Amino acid sequence: MTYGRHGKDISDVGVTNVSTHGFWLLVHERELFLPFEKFPWFKDASIGRLVNVKLLSSEHLYWPDLDVDLELQSILHPDRFPLVSTTIDDQASTAKP
Repeated sequence: MTYGRHGKDISDVGVTNVSTHGFWLLVHERELFLPFEKFPWFKDASIGRLVNVKLLSSEHLYWPDLDVDLELQSILHPDRFPLVSTTIDDQASTAKP
């Protein structure tokens, strides 16, 4: 009996390592580092939520458990995409009466 091939053995996207400073993401066979300093949405995420990443298109990454969407270009060139995150608490403390 022989078995046929069913495609590639690897996914197009996946988290390969996590450190206290950030995590490494493999996208299209290219490994990228996302520092928590520049991508704060991931800093307090559990490993399970962090590794649940989907490649919705060739340039669009989505973490459904964290409700985070990123374009690949914002990872490759973060200086071109100023990332600002606010929480509801931040908004309430700066709201004018």
